[in-house]
Amino acid sequence: MAKRYKKASELVSAGQLYSLSEAAENLEKLPKAKFDETVEVAVRLGVDPKKAEENVRGTVELPHGTGKTLRVAVFCKGDKQKEAQDAGAEFVGADDLVAKVQGGWLDFDAAVATPDMMVAVGKIGKLLGPRGLMPNPKVGTVTFDVGKAVKAIKAGRVEFRVEKAGIVHVGAGKVSFGAKKIEENLTTILESIVKAKPKSSKGIYVQSIYVSSTMSPSMQINPAPFRQV
Repeated sequence: MAKRYKKASELVSAGQLYSLSEAAENLEKLPKAKFDETVEVAVRLGVDPKKAEENVRGTVELPHGTGKTLRVAVFCKGDKQKEAQDAGAEFVGADDLVAKVQGGWLDFDAAVATPDMMVAVGKIGKLLGPRGLMPNPKVGTVTFDVGKAVKAIKAGRVEFRVEKAGIVHVGAGKVSFGAKKIEENLTTILESIVKAKPKSSKGIYVQSIYVSSTMSPSMQINPAPFRQV
């Protein structure tokens, strides 16, 4: 690992500002790991996450998906359970599914809930919230249209949310996608983050952007194009 990382570091210039296309092309050229690495983007924003109105979050559907097979749990009742199953949800239930989570089971990657289940789901909020699994109406995961929500997640919809340090981390697909698809996924993510800029945010919103793969050094991206959107 150390030799591979050292070789990769020699191909990345620490002080250089890369375009998205240059960074995507570099990810193809860097020494490969023994697994298909995830492409990641980190964006530092000029916001104060402690202020509710500046707690940037949203969802974005990646044009080429995430490259991951996500396991979806849906909290719903009655006919909605069949709708969720038909859409591809791996785990579907109502109070029984809530009880299973209360017992410590968290073997899923995303969650959807119908509004009438949110009182029950609220009881497991302390378990779901820290793992980014809590359904939220703002990102479309609290809805009666459970089939549409499940299909969107399966197709490559990802959620982004600013962290306490003012940074947004988002997975943008896999290295095996190739430069063009990686660039298009990254562009879609960054444009969505820009559109989510709070009205109360003053000064420079997109302060810095870094792109890397799971095992590679990061490349700093020229933020200028995303300050003009």
